[in-house]
Amino acid sequence: MHDQADFLAACRALLGGSYVLTEHADMAPFLTDWRDRFTGKALAVLRPASVDEVAGVLRACAQWKIPVVPQGGNTGLVLGSIPDAAGTAVVLSLARLNAIRALDPVNRTITVDAGCILQTIQEAAAAAGCLFPLSLAAEGSCTIGGNLATNAGGTAVLRYGNTRELCLGLEVVTPQGEIWSGLRGLRKDNTGYDLRDLYIGAEGTLGVITGAVMKLYPQPKACITALAAMDSPAHALRLLSLMQDHCGASLTGFELMSQYCLQLVAEQFPQLPRPFAQQHGQYVLLELSSSQSEAHAVELLEASIGAALEEELIADAVVASSVAQSEGLWQLREHIPLAQAQAGKNIKHDISLPISRIADFIAVADAALESAFPGCQLVCFGHLGDGNLHYNVAPPAGMTDTVFLSNQDAINRIVHDRVDSFGGSISAEHGIGALKKADLAHYKSPLELRLMRAVKQALDPQNIMNPGKIL
Repeated sequence: MHDQADFLAACRALLGGSYVLTEHADMAPFLTDWRDRFTGKALAVLRPASVDEVAGVLRACAQWKIPVVPQGGNTGLVLGSIPDAAGTAVVLSLARLNAIRALDPVNRTITVDAGCILQTIQEAAAAAGCLFPLSLAAEGSCTIGGNLATNAGGTAVLRYGNTRELCLGLEVVTPQGEIWSGLRGLRKDNTGYDLRDLYIGAEGTLGVITGAVMKLYPQPKACITALAAMDSPAHALRLLSLMQDHCGASLTGFELMSQYCLQLVAEQFPQLPRPFAQQHGQYVLLELSSSQSEAHAVELLEASIGAALEEELIADAVVASSVAQSEGLWQLREHIPLAQAQAGKNIKHDISLPISRIADFIAVADAALESAFPGCQLVCFGHLGDGNLHYNVAPPAGMTDTVFLSNQDAINRIVHDRVDSFGGSISAEHGIGALKKADLAHYKSPLELRLMRAVKQALDPQNIMNPGKIL
């Protein structure tokens, strides 16, 4: 206890007393995960305002051997940004590091603090006539540091790639409190090991990302959205191939949604549009972006939809004729997780598969779950264009959440065994955190795990960086 008091006194001297939170009520918002599944405990919540203050905190943590849990917007889904129940760790909130440091429209880069809200970066890019394409449901509250730490995906991966592909350089504070300044806005830099890629996706287990240089793109002249209805995931895959052949890089969004997904949204959010009079097995939300004109985008989309109808890949389609209609179609997709949350507890799976095998996987996994848990509801949606499914399982009618969640391990094993057998991954864009740590150990090869542990030991020998996450 004496050591902890000395540590906290050092933190107060460094940050100021008001930015070292130790009262339970003050710490509470930082200790519960976004899905309200787990609440941890912390020695304190520390809120530095600069890179030097982060470095000072890390030096103090190293000196007193205090575990540290970096946290951005705390919107993660795998318990990666909250402490465990021991109460010995500090939460290091990056929320006050929220400056746009520089924007270079010629180099098409933006340099930002890690605590910048994603939407703020999008808006700063737009104000300069550029596009920052990373887009996901939590963009109004998630931070770019968290996006980098988890290598977030979102709805534009098909065209622009994951967060990793959007990052050119990083600034990182090591577990020893040293500052690595790698904020180079270079698209080519072949000078040894790529440390940037090591920290991206590491979920704060190797160091604290404090700043980043991110790529910008030209603003498209027009974005056109459509919703297509079809019988099956196999038809959706054939439609994806057709759209890629017809539209090339103009195809920026391709989101799969099952009938049950839209049924759930309609029940929980009746004010949202219902584009089709009759139900269909599957739906795909399409987005085309044109660098030429709106007329070009409309012509390209209508020709592609016409070809899909002619080949009987789709049964019907609705093309948005205004920005409001486009936003309405996207809201159907974005409200699926919200509808799930309002309807009750569910068991989430963030998986990726070879795109060509997705339809077969859905058929096999659906059948296995129905056999083991008759009447369970399958909420399957996701980024079909990059092979990422959110394959979630809701309880059968009449089963309580408590009873259903007691089967979580068995349900996870059914899903993940089939993902593994199809050559897929158990985490596409959410990360591992604490939630999937046991699954990672089960599906990763011993060699991969050994190499990962070697990296962790080399960079964080005291094991103070987000301990208990990933490994």
